[in-house]
Amino acid sequence: MPEKKKTKKKTKSKKTKELNTKLSVYGLDGKVVDKVQLDKHLFDGTVNETLLYEVNKMYEANRHRGTASTKGRSEISGGGAKPWRQKGTGRARVGSSRNPLWRHGGVIFGPKPRDYSYSMPKKAMRKALLSSLNARLLEDSIKPVVPIELEEVKTRAFKSILDNLKIEGKTLVVIDKVNREVGYSSQNLKEITLKEGRNINARDVLLNENLVIEKDALVKLMERLK
Repeated sequence: MPEKKKTKKKTKSKKTKELNTKLSVYGLDGKVVDKVQLDKHLFDGTVNETLLYEVNKMYEANRHRGTASTKGRSEISGGGAKPWRQKGTGRARVGSSRNPLWRHGGVIFGPKPRDYSYSMPKKAMRKALLSSLNARLLEDSIKPVVPIELEEVKTRAFKSILDNLKIEGKTLVVIDKVNREVGYSSQNLKEITLKEGRNINARDVLLNENLVIEKDALVKLMERLK
């Protein structure tokens, strides 16, 4: 019998959400004043969830103080004398009253101070930061702004900027350089995290729903991620 020709099945490619890589730059009054073009090679919508999990786990481990400590039987005072003789009493043999099985005795396999911190390759950290930024871009949660400047230290003035931008919820505000007025004005806002662009990482972006970033800081961040 003639062999049947194998036909290749056509697979339908799913269309992903088209990314808007040309973002509006807002003024402190909430009005659009400029545009900024994101690097399409960096901001392509790729989100590596496994890598984000691993990097977040590393940051959590590095925050672990590791100061928990317990005493073993050799570290507890007392218990030097044998409670009773080895044989003839009818009771179980025992060598020390600081036996872990006794009250006030030592702890078996208890925690000791240790260092939980570890590091991951720089390339993995860079890719994780890029994945977190792409995740926020897919959610339309990135708002570039002009340089944030305040004349005096005033929480109300900083809050009014966020109100003009219609920002609600936990927000990461990234600026090029932190100055005294902006730094102190943001301290009393519980849902606001203020950081310089050179210091942000994937965990900072993931812990906040919104990302407000100065245009200059965004340009430098793209250069850092190349």
